Amino acid sequence: MGLAGLRIVLVEPAGPINLGSIARVMKNFGLHHLVLVNPQCDPLSAEAVKMAVHAKEILESAVLVTTLPEALQGCVRAIATTARVRDWETPLENPRTALPWLLEDPDTPAALIFGREDRGLSNEELNYAQRFVRIPTHQSYSSLNLATAVAICCYELAQYAAPPITPAPSGTELAPLDLVETYYEQLESLLLDIGYLYPHTAASRMEKFRQLYNRAHLQTKEVAMLRGILRQIEWALKTKGNDENL
Repeated sequence: MGLAGLRIVLVEPAGPINLGSIARVMKNFGLHHLVLVNPQCDPLSAEAVKMAVHAKEILESAVLVTTLPEALQGCVRAIATTARVRDWETPLENPRTALPWLLEDPDTPAALIFGREDRGLSNEELNYAQRFVRIPTHQSYSSLNLATAVAICCYELAQYAAPPITPAPSGTELAPLDLVETYYEQLESLLLDIGYLYPHTAASRMEKFRQLYNRAHLQTKEVAMLRGILRQIEWALKTKGNDENL
């Protein structure tokens, strides 16, 4: 089940633009199960569908229920979001540290609950969750748009669910960007000299070289080797040119 089966539960959403935006961001990050509790707008309205763009199917497959307990039926884990600080023994957690808990058992249903645009979740509704998250915002304006809050949480969930990035082998040192940039300048100059590049297309062709080398995650010693090769080519061309002029 995992990420694709995680339920995004919206309690009484009122804005079709928000609904469409939420469907889109869910699809962006690989979530597909949307549950709407007593929605206050038509999830298939023209505004919602327009904002969903290529995620209309998430709106079409959304499950509509009348109460939050119905939305959570069968779930083993549930986290609720809230912007208000309450005098509870249960702490408000950061999404980055709390949300992965929903995916720890990929074979059991789990839900992430969001409240109304204007007033969030009631205390009674919060009681249906086991853990609570609050997205940290600046104190001057702490209230987040509903679609924005869903997007942040979907992103954090997707980062946790993504395959781990293989770390660079120990003892390696990635080349500083300014050193790599010097190599690019040297390479471009040489390729212009030998006619491989033309001035009017050099920028676009060099973008391809940048993309290639960026994928390689060049180390400092590798850039030094590549620059040594270029210097040797420059020396060979200069020597050949001098010989031909004799």
